[in-house]
Amino acid sequence: MEKYFKILKQCTLFAHIEDQELPGLLKCLGARVLHISGKQSVFMEGDPARYVGVVLSGSVQVVRDDYYGNRSILAMLESAEMFGEVFACAGVETMPVSVIAVGDSEIMLLDVKRILTTCSNSCDFHQRLISNLLQVVAMKNLMLNQKIEFLSKKTTREKLMAYLLFQAKQQNSSNFTIPYDRQALADYLGVERSAMSAEISKLRKDGVIECSRSAFRIL
Repeated sequence: MEKYFKILKQCTLFAHIEDQELPGLLKCLGARVLHISGKQSVFMEGDPARYVGVVLSGSVQVVRDDYYGNRSILAMLESAEMFGEVFACAGVETMPVSVIAVGDSEIMLLDVKRILTTCSNSCDFHQRLISNLLQVVAMKNLMLNQKIEFLSKKTTREKLMAYLLFQAKQQNSSNFTIPYDRQALADYLGVERSAMSAEISKLRKDGVIECSRSAFRIL
């Protein structure tokens, strides 16, 4: 587990946790590491909602499929980011979403009940973990509110520009890279890929943006 300590210290859940505390903490939380091949699932919709996942390497997508099989991407998560904590803390019995590895990835799973419940050893770090977990859940709520703002736009062009301008602001540059390919971006924004690609072409023709794959420039 020690080889993962550097990544874990970058995760909000482990903020203010000292290196010497990590071995005992991970043992107390029943931590285990999964090695996932690309495009395989970490969780499937309907699996028990009892674990918090931390991306150690690679990346994962949190997705929801509707009755007809149409996929919506809720989030893309990379190294040191978490997933599953909202559902586990909400007390729902099963996962309402799936978590899929984008490429070969390493995932650490933690039992949320062991985070929220003080163990018989009365470990000092439990209160810090609970405080950190609350911060993570609050941050995820802000992210979901931001996505709602994108989806509330009426046209594909407005949704696309709202997202691109947000990314430029977040990265503090008119040149930036997004974490999605074209299909994934369409799934995230809830639009048809063909319609989105057409709008990107129009924006380039109108001199609003330049782009190459996932790299964009606001002109």
